[in-house]
Amino acid sequence: MSDTTTDTAVRPPFDPEYVPLLRAFAERGPMLLTPEALPAMRALDTAEDELDAVLRGKGLERSSITVPGYGGDPITLAVVQRTGRTGTAACAYTIHGGGMVFGHHLGNLDSYDEWLFPNDVVLVSVDYRLAPEHPDPTPVEDCYAGLVWVSEHAAELGVDPDRVFLVGQSAGGGLAAGTALLARDRRGPGIAAQVLVSPMLDDRLDTVSARQFDGVGVADREMCRFGWDALLGDRRGTDAVSAAAAPARAEDLTGLPPTYIDCGSAEVFRDETVAFAGRLWAAGVAAELHVWPGGFHGFSGMAPGSWLAHQANRALGAWTARMLDRTGTTAG
Repeated sequence: MSDTTTDTAVRPPFDPEYVPLLRAFAERGPMLLTPEALPAMRALDTAEDELDAVLRGKGLERSSITVPGYGGDPITLAVVQRTGRTGTAACAYTIHGGGMVFGHHLGNLDSYDEWLFPNDVVLVSVDYRLAPEHPDPTPVEDCYAGLVWVSEHAAELGVDPDRVFLVGQSAGGGLAAGTALLARDRRGPGIAAQVLVSPMLDDRLDTVSARQFDGVGVADREMCRFGWDALLGDRRGTDAVSAAAAPARAEDLTGLPPTYIDCGSAEVFRDETVAFAGRLWAAGVAAELHVWPGGFHGFSGMAPGSWLAHQANRALGAWTARMLDRTGTTAG
């Protein structure tokens, strides 16, 4: 079906708790992505010294490392961990969202407060380069290059190379899934588990949920189209798109790590997320899927105090703790 077709007649409702927030967003007008808007959308909301002060208040510290990215060009990894930590810990290698075209690797660190930081892992956030200036394959290859560096320098970082978790949200979830496919196919670093939160997986934009949420919600089909076009150009929607770029296209999902995957029932990525989970099970991969009723795209980060966000973070925290327990002690 053509991605120009829009079905807005019937869609699942948003959770009533989110209706005032979404109405306020709608009153400000549609969130349209344009090349001119991208620089502001890529900026960190707060100064880095202010961010570090917030982290210190939580007993955390941050450092930055420059490492080789795709083609040997430099990229930055931010390392966040408990202040004064010693010994060896698991590593959460995190990839930020932003539709492949915006976002910041230090943004939304507070989204990890409820489920990741309590497990006392080392968080490594990769500053991958963004489209359209850096189209495919640069973003996913940057993510993979950073993962390789972490694996090769695990002792330096104080992390266990056998306990590295991939974590991605939205576009970062798609990049995490693509990075896992590259690691499998290249016999690269081992990945203990992956977390895909509302992942952006399919450039074809032909699912029911993509059509339902076209012009509705925070992230919609039009925003996704902009991001995929920036990443893939004329290849979007054709057979020339690789599985690393759009993991929904992967023909073989065998050999991937245990996966936590979730989405909202009222969001554009719902159906590609559910389909990907089903294909993971068909390939014999351990996967846990949650579809949060009434959740819009990004609800757990944009409305962290909501009841549904607490449930989502609690479920993700329980899964993460279980995976950490299965792979060893949580910290040194």
